[in-house]
Amino acid sequence: MIGAIAIGLAGGIVAGLLGVGGGVLFVPGLVLFLSLAQHQAEATSLLAIVPVALVGALRQDRYGNVRRRDGLLLGLFSVVGAAGGVALANALSGKALQIAFALFTLLVAVQLVRKTAREAGDGAKEV
Repeated sequence: MIGAIAIGLAGGIVAGLLGVGGGVLFVPGLVLFLSLAQHQAEATSLLAIVPVALVGALRQDRYGNVRRRDGLLLGLFSVVGAAGGVALANALSGKALQIAFALFTLLVAVQLVRKTAREAGDGAKEV
């Protein structure tokens, strides 16, 4: 129970602070600390993300940071994508899903580092 609370708090903070899906922390946390299988962790994370996303979006909307039309379009098409993703995930083994999740997380990390380095370099040129 304490592990689930810690994972939830950490995922919520990261999601609200950085705008990344809490699943980046939820899924590994559920697998590593609560011993869920990869499929169970991803499904549980999907359910947990709903209230996190709603609270984050409502709070950000108060600051005027939400483009509602774009958000609704993303949400509608994400429902279709989620249904396809679930079908694909269920067709894969747990190990294949773990590897795919790890590779995707690594790809996102590399892109963030590259973007940050590029922006830091651009900022140095302006000085």
